[in-house]
Amino acid sequence: MSRRKKGLDISGWLVLDKPIGVTSTHAVSKARWLYQAKKAGHAGTLDPLASGILPIAFGEATKTVPFVMDGRKVYRFEVLWGVETNTDDAEGEAVETSEHRPTREAILDVLPSFRGQVSQIPPKFSALKIDGARAYDLAREGEEVILEPRIVDVHRLDLVDMPAPDRAVFETECGKGTYVRAIARDMGRALGTRAHIVSLRRTMVGGFNEEHAISLDELERLRQGAGGEQGLADALLPVETALDDIPALAVNRAEAARLLNGQPVLLRGRDAPTFQGTVSVTADGALIALAEIERGELHPRRIFNLDRP
Repeated sequence: MSRRKKGLDISGWLVLDKPIGVTSTHAVSKARWLYQAKKAGHAGTLDPLASGILPIAFGEATKTVPFVMDGRKVYRFEVLWGVETNTDDAEGEAVETSEHRPTREAILDVLPSFRGQVSQIPPKFSALKIDGARAYDLAREGEEVILEPRIVDVHRLDLVDMPAPDRAVFETECGKGTYVRAIARDMGRALGTRAHIVSLRRTMVGGFNEEHAISLDELERLRQGAGGEQGLADALLPVETALDDIPALAVNRAEAARLLNGQPVLLRGRDAPTFQGTVSVTADGALIALAEIERGELHPRRIFNLDRP
C-alpha cells in the first residue's frame, strides 16, 4: 500500500459484517477511514435495521462492483404477524393490523407462490427514484408514493422457525432488486393477516459469505495492533475474487501489452474460446483487464492498474 496525498493506494475487497443501527454509507466511510483508502464503494445497500454482509471495494476493486451487485443474495429474516407498517419493517409506524395468526401449514402452503419470478411492488420507503427524488424522501415529506410492480427472482424461500405464534423466521436466496421487506408484507396479506420484518441479516452476496466477514470492531483492533497496516491488508480479498463466476482467459505478454493500450487482440488457434461475452483476462497469473469476446476478437473494457510481475 503506497500513501498519496488523498489516502492510500489500496485495492481489494473487504467483506464487512455491518452491525445493526449503522447505515451502509456510514459503514463504508468508517472502513475507508480505517484503511485511509483513496477510493471505496460498496456492493448492495443494507438498511440500518439490517446486519450482515456488506462487500466494500477499495481502489481497482470498484471496477468489479457490478459483478457482485448482479450476484445472488441470501437473507435470514424474522416476521411479526398482525401489524403492517409504512416502511414494512420495525422502524415504521403501524398502518394496518389484524388479529389473525397463520398456522405453519398455511405458511408452507403459500410459500410456493413467492418463489420463482415474482411480481413485487417495492416499499414506499426505498432508495428508488421517482422523477429524480428518492422514494423515501418523498414518503417522509408526506407525499403520495406510487411505485410500479416489477419482476424479481426469488430462487429459494424457506420457513426456518416459528419461535412464537406471532413470529416466523425465513431464509431466502434472491436476485438483484428484490426487497425482502416486500416479501414479508405480501406474505402477510396472502395469509389473511398483516406483517412486517423485525430483524434482517444478509449472509451472502455473490461469492462473499460469513466465512469471509469481519466486523468494524475487529478492524479497529487490527489497526491498533502490532501489525498495523499489514494486519488490515491481510483482511482484504483480491480484486479478482468478485470475478469467480465469469470465465477467465490467460494471454501472453505481447497480447497483454495490446490490451493495456486499449487495442483488441485476435484470438487464434485450437485453444481459442468459441463463446461470446465477458471474460477476466490474466497475464503471468495477474489480473489485467475485463474484456469482451466479439467475433473472435478480445476487446478490452476495463483495465486494472494492479502490481504485475
